[in-house]
Amino acid sequence: MQRCEWLRDELNNPRPLLPPSWSPTPETQEVIDTFLVIAETPQSALGSYVISMAAEASDVLAVQLLLKATGCGTDMLVAPLFETLDDLENAPRVVEELLSDTDYCDRCDRQIMVMIGYSDSAKDAGMLAAGWAQYRAQESLLSVCQKFAVKLQLFHGRGGSIGRGGAPAHDALLSQPPKSLENGLRVTEQGEMIRTKLGLTPLAVNTLGRYASAILQANLTPPPEPASEWRLLMNQLAADSCEDYRRWVRDEPNFVPYFRQATPEQELASLPLGSRPTRRRSDGGIASLRAIP
Repeated sequence: MQRCEWLRDELNNPRPLLPPSWSPTPETQEVIDTFLVIAETPQSALGSYVISMAAEASDVLAVQLLLKATGCGTDMLVAPLFETLDDLENAPRVVEELLSDTDYCDRCDRQIMVMIGYSDSAKDAGMLAAGWAQYRAQESLLSVCQKFAVKLQLFHGRGGSIGRGGAPAHDALLSQPPKSLENGLRVTEQGEMIRTKLGLTPLAVNTLGRYASAILQANLTPPPEPASEWRLLMNQLAADSCEDYRRWVRDEPNFVPYFRQATPEQELASLPLGSRPTRRRSDGGIASLRAIP
């Protein structure tokens, strides 16, 4: 709360945030240089600023302050990406805290983009628990934004494989909560899926047609809301599956050695295929493994 208050004060403060004679650390300078590039780039060439592993309202406000401090303005959409199970469950609270600030709503022109993470949530809690958490998070976010009369656009961070939320595009979109596609859709297509879905003109046209038809169908004939007894069953299934998944993946000491013997994870890491390292930390277990490889 104290961090949010300071960030809000600085966003409304007309004085410069960064002194001209200040010499930051190399890591800080790299961040500032990134924002300076954003300031030099036409906004029409940029979609939104996505904050990976967002967990608090201050994460969004900090990015807005850096945008302001480097001459970017604060009207660029800053999309928090909620990835882990805990972050998905806390997403409505974070967004409500943001929207409770009138200045924030004015800066974002009463619209907000929120990105839903699929691969990291499945890795954190297992696919069933993650899928249900994603569904409930979207429902709650819609309710919060309706309360504040703010337009919500959901950004789906899907990948190609089942573990990354992959599914036939038309069916996947029709399985989203009612009204979640009223303001359109943003979705990632990355890795091998770019070639598979967009590599040739006929493929790209077909892919866009599938997305467009699903969005139209979802808005004209919305899917039904889950019945109360379905919700109770899904809550229990999600809790049980998450417990079993974490018992094997996190608590079983032999799982990581088995995983490294049974999969080509280490060999994939040595191939020049990815845009980022395969692990967030070299000494971590499954929690540090990126879903991309």
